[in-house]
Amino acid sequence: MLYRSGAAICGAVLALAFSVTVARSDAVHSSAVVNAASGDAIVGAASTYNPFKPGWREGGPNTASGERYDPSVWAAAIKTSLRQKFGGVRYGARPKYALVEAVGKKVIVKINDVGPLTPGRIIDLNERAMRHFDPSLQRGVIYGVSVRPLSGDYWIPGPVG
Repeated sequence: MLYRSGAAICGAVLALAFSVTVARSDAVHSSAVVNAASGDAIVGAASTYNPFKPGWREGGPNTASGERYDPSVWAAAIKTSLRQKFGGVRYGARPKYALVEAVGKKVIVKINDVGPLTPGRIIDLNERAMRHFDPSLQRGVIYGVSVRPLSGDYWIPGPVG
């Protein structure tokens, strides 16, 4: 009898934890995320970056936040002059998040790096984030991109709506 009630309690706790996780995931990825965007949108161009690709502006393996660059996560580097608007982006600090909108699509990205981007560009998306807007990566640059900081620290990066 004691075993059954223990198993039932354990099952109830697991079900509750799972439902909270699913509810949180659905809430973050709904179109209502726009309401959590703090401040005015910054409009400009977005490009792709990869610090391991040989070239003119080759970077290192670590981002400004101290994380290693990972092309498979939803992340981006913001223009250095916008660092404060996006929460500072400092080494070891909790990452900040932004809502990026372009070509009729929206995505939440983790802002974990900063850099002296090419004039006119406001954000460098890593490979995964850029593939959301440009699956073939043929464009290289997307114009008319809107970027807004998201308030709070616990977002789940990925496509919205």
